[in-house]
Amino acid sequence: MTPSPELEAALAAAEAAARVIREHYARGPSARLKADGSPVTAADVAAEEAIRAVLEARCPGHAFYGEETGRHGAGSALWLVDPIDGTKAFVRGYPMFSTQIALQRDGELVLGVSSAPLYGELAWAERGRGAWLNGRPLAVSAIATLEQAALSTGNLRTLAAGPGWARFGRVVERVNRIRGYGDFLHYHLLAGGRIDAVLESDVNILDIAALVPIVEEAGGRFTALDGAPVGLATTTVLATNGPLHGPLRAALG
Repeated sequence: MTPSPELEAALAAAEAAARVIREHYARGPSARLKADGSPVTAADVAAEEAIRAVLEARCPGHAFYGEETGRHGAGSALWLVDPIDGTKAFVRGYPMFSTQIALQRDGELVLGVSSAPLYGELAWAERGRGAWLNGRPLAVSAIATLEQAALSTGNLRTLAAGPGWARFGRVVERVNRIRGYGDFLHYHLLAGGRIDAVLESDVNILDIAALVPIVEEAGGRFTALDGAPVGLATTTVLATNGPLHGPLRAALG
């Protein structure tokens, strides 16, 4: 696949961030708490600055929305960036974190790069051009029943506190396997056909934007838990291989 200039820019930005992240990881990062109670490190900020520098140089005129530095610019093309999704893992020294870079154009997520430099995975997708992991094409599974399905979950605090928790429990009773791979990993596994569905109830669009085109270009579906399309205000996820989307939506009510 020949990437577009924008996808090339996103891949270059992810590599620039990876260099920063590896340097900080080797030194053993420490974190401070932001106003919302979430952790941030010097690596988060430096990686986002590296990403923004690449994207602004290669795609002048595009707007930018980063986890650490906020919104910059305006227009129909908007980069959505989380420099280190999984900062808690990063600080504690295990490799379950990633850099997430997505491009939204006219409200549609048109490309995504999900880079996990310490885990050794780089996934990307662009509308109409398929999804790829470390240079190999991705395709979701064909599992069509909950009884055969492997489901991965994450960030379930809001679901656990609400009326949907009992319905989720009934889903757990039906599926073949349930795991909590979390963050980037369960979406990579879903897009590669190694699990069949992902459910989350407390996310930020910057955590998931890049993963939407990756899952969908691999043949899957990616919505909010209520079936709504993913947008800037989305806080929940139901991502599946496609055949399981209806059964899971029905089971979750």
